[in-house]
Formats: sequence, structure tokens, C-alpha cells
Amino acid sequence: MDAEHHEIVIVGAGFAGLGTTIALRKAGFDDVLVLDDASGPGGVWHWNTYPGVAVDIPSFSYQFSFDQRSDWSRTYAKGSELKAYAEHCVAEFDLGDHFRFDTRVTAATFDEAADLWRISTSTGELTARWMIHAGGPLSQPKLPDIDGIDTFAGVAMHTSRWDHSVDLTGKRVGIIGTGATAVQVIPEIAAVVEHLTVFQRTPIWCLPKPDVAIPGIGRLGLQAIPGARALSRLASQAFVELTFPILAHFHGYIPATDVIEKAARAYLATQVDEPATRAALTPRYALGCKRPSFHNSYLRTFNRDDVTLETASIEAVTPAGIRTSDGTEHPLDVLILATGFKVTDKDALPTYRLLGRDGVDLSELWDQTRLQAYQGVSAAGFPNYFTIFGPYGYNGASYFTLIENSAAHIVRALREARRRGASRVEVRADVQDTYMNDMLGRRDNQVFVHPTCANSNSYYFAKNGDVPFRAATTIEAAWKSRRFPLDAYEYASIG
Repeated sequence: MDAEHHEIVIVGAGFAGLGTTIALRKAGFDDVLVLDDASGPGGVWHWNTYPGVAVDIPSFSYQFSFDQRSDWSRTYAKGSELKAYAEHCVAEFDLGDHFRFDTRVTAATFDEAADLWRISTSTGELTARWMIHAGGPLSQPKLPDIDGIDTFAGVAMHTSRWDHSVDLTGKRVGIIGTGATAVQVIPEIAAVVEHLTVFQRTPIWCLPKPDVAIPGIGRLGLQAIPGARALSRLASQAFVELTFPILAHFHGYIPATDVIEKAARAYLATQVDEPATRAALTPRYALGCKRPSFHNSYLRTFNRDDVTLETASIEAVTPAGIRTSDGTEHPLDVLILATGFKVTDKDALPTYRLLGRDGVDLSELWDQTRLQAYQGVSAAGFPNYFTIFGPYGYNGASYFTLIENSAAHIVRALREARRRGASRVEVRADVQDTYMNDMLGRRDNQVFVHPTCANSNSYYFAKNGDVPFRAATTIEAAWKSRRFPLDAYEYASIG
């Protein structure tokens, strides 16, 4: 029996999958199937429902340029609003028939004789002429490698799989991690638990968040006043560009991080009363080495008598709680794992076994050499396969900008393949090498080469020390995604 066939199969129904499907349909590609192991659309905003979940860049930038909302309740939207926005996009662009949920891709192999991808999933076998991986970098929870983690007798949960049936009221709660997620969770749960112990390995740079409610009159003005929405979008985009792409990638030319660090330390001094706690919360690495955070009550939470900041390393998880390296036993009823996601891990890019030409395994290839791709979209040796969040594609601005750039790149390549009647498209190795040399040649001006970054424990860094960001402004990335030479790819047909 022949496997079910579709012209295009997309893995991931988060905003990357939604945006790519919309772009493909606008370009005349209608036979598109989107697979996701979730029960609904939204990706990270479907899975992450922990207390306090919200975006950490302004709402006006965290949306598609072609479908901008004017009714965000806050300048930084709550997670539930992003989930609702995903469902809105599905309805607005009539995408419902393209999705197959509760389906996880387990393997994909390129059939060189037929120029097809043979895809194994939890619900059956598929084939596709073109395959697009739209899984995001914050989709696969990372569990800590700690002795005894499976022996804990209380309730344990990762923040991205929050169990709302668990009542934290009056409980002794421990949370491992002080990254961007923990910064949002900790202030929310501190007020209801009996005692909260925060296990910190590396402190995070935390800055005040310009997060305010947008009153009804403000939302009405954005809708009614000509140019108001465009102006708010422009201001938001400029803020996002200045706070990461410019500072991170052009640190050698604009070393402004020292100024921002001083401001962050001054903010910390106004928030935390006890000097020893303040010192423990002060990062010892340059701002930008790892993802900073913005929050208005996180640091103040450590002034509470019922909150303990524990900086001794964790020796083991026990049935009763956590034992730290100084011999202290921390009895716990609930253990929360705010330990992030698999981002540059071998089994995260992609999340399934992918075999290209000559049976080469993409994860093995990248693990043995380095993460590499052309504009983050395609890899030599893997025909008819594209990624939205591939290495050296994201520059640190809004993910929505990346999604639109990558989707535009893919559409351009597939349109050319259709024009030529080609059944195979593959980026040329020399083109990929030129692009990678350009990206790697820009490293010396990035903040990531700062010597203190070695102390940051940042998920930005791959195992060989590379940081697979696209070292470019958002304008450059957008232009080149839509203007790359068509002969950057090789096109061929069966026979």
C-alpha cells in the first residue's frame, strides 16, 4: 500500500508553521500538510501555560507584519493572548484543513531515486516532495542531569508542561533555574507557597520591563488614527533592534553593554535589600552572553522572608527534596524544573532522525563538524529540505521577522523549482561555505567573544563554542532572504 503523499509536509504548528503555510498558500502551493505532536496550534504558546507566562519583546513586534493586532491588552502580551492569536491566524487564513495534530515525526529519509522524503510519524507513513522543519528552539524541554532526579516522591514538573491540577498553596516548593522562564514564574508563585527555594546556578541580567496595560481608548486609537499602528510597530521594531541585534552583533563597534550593565546593577541595588543576596544575583559575565530578561518584580521577590536563594550546587535530588553540596537538606513538596530547552543539543536539530543524500544523518553531521546552513534555511547534502529556525538564520530580533524571512526564502526557491519543472532543489556547497565564512568572519565584533561569556552557562553556545546566530541587522537579513541569487541552488528533475 502506497504511503499518503503531499507536495509539502511541514513539521511544527507553532507560528513558524502557520506563517510558512500562509506564505506557501499565497504563492499557489495548496497541498500542504502540517504535523504537530500538540493537540492544537501555537507551539510554545500552546505548551507553556505556567503562571506569569508572557512575551519578552513588545507585542507590536511579536506578530506577523501582514496581520497586526490593535487590541493587545498590554505592551507585553500574556501567553494566553498569543495562543488566541495563533487560533485567530488559523481561522483568518482558513488553515484548519492543513493540520494534523497529536502526530509526532520520528524519522525522515530522502529517497534519491524518487526525489521524495519518506516520513515516519506516530500515526503512519507519509511521503512529500518538499519537507520543511518549523519546530522552534524552545519546543523540547531539557531535563537536568542530576543524581536522583527520578526518585523525588513529591510532584515534579517542567515549566513547559505545567500541571494546573497541582495546588501550590501552602506547599514547600523548589525551583531549579533562574533563566527567562523562572524570572516570570518566581514572582507569581512566591505569594501562595509556604516557602520557595530558588536553586541558582548562574544569575541572570534583569532589567525593568516597560510593560503597561493598554487602555481601551489606546486600543481604539491604534485602530482609528491613521498611521498610529504603523508608528507603534516602527517604534517597537527599533527598540527590539537596539536591545539585541545591534548590541550583540556590533559590540566591537558600539560597546554599549557596559553602560547598560551599570544601569542593570543600579536597578538591582534599588530592588534587593540584603547585600549578600544582591551580590549573589549579580552576573559575572557581560550582558548579552546569555539571554537577559526584563521583569518588574522578579528581583524584589528575594526580599521576602519565605523565599530563599540557594547558590550552593545541587548534589542530588532525594525522595524528600534536594541536597546541596554544602550538605544542606531542602525538604520539598513540589519541584519545578525551569531548566530550559534543548536548543543546540544534538537531538534538538532536528528532533527526529533525518537522513539526506548517501544516508548522511544531519544531527550526526552537525555534531561532528559544526552547525551550518545557508541563511538558516537549507543545508548542502539535504535536498528538498528547509528549516525556519536553522543555524545562522536568527539574528536575535522578533521570531516573527525570522519566520517571514525564512518563509520568503523557501517560497522563492520552490517557485523557481516549479518554473523549471524541477523535482529536486539543493543549496550548493560552495554557496553555503561562502555564507558560513561570512558569518564566522563577523564573530570578532560580537559580544559572545567577551572572555566572561565562559562563565555564563548560556544555551546560545554550541558544544564547540560557536553561537549560531545570524550576525546581521534585521534589514540585511530581510533583504538577503528575498534577494539571494537563484543559482545558489541546484535544480534537477527525475530522469
